[in-house]
Amino acid sequence: MKQNEFQTAEIFILSNSIDYAPGSVVSKMVIKKPTGNVTLFAFDAGEELSEHTSPFDALVQVLDGKAEILLSGTSSILHAGESIILPGNVPHAVKAHERFKMLLTMIK
Repeated sequence: MKQNEFQTAEIFILSNSIDYAPGSVVSKMVIKKPTGNVTLFAFDAGEELSEHTSPFDALVQVLDGKAEILLSGTSSILHAGESIILPGNVPHAVKAHERFKMLLTMIK
């Protein structure tokens, strides 16, 4: 097991498994497999992932706080408990107007 991955067969709470860091986006790999990845993120207020594309669909689940997701130039605000699927090969960005945590599941 890599240091940044979670221990298998152990119970955990996703939102408690990563901490915020001032002025940063923190990421922690939950699962990394040839068929896809599950990654936990914590964004401090004012941080973002600039617009980019991925060849694969990705599921974003907001765990704490609120996030702005830009998808093909259209903005959506997601609150804790809400999710969105980002289609592959479509430009998207993530912005934190306040701090938030999310789980990103990408299936290849």
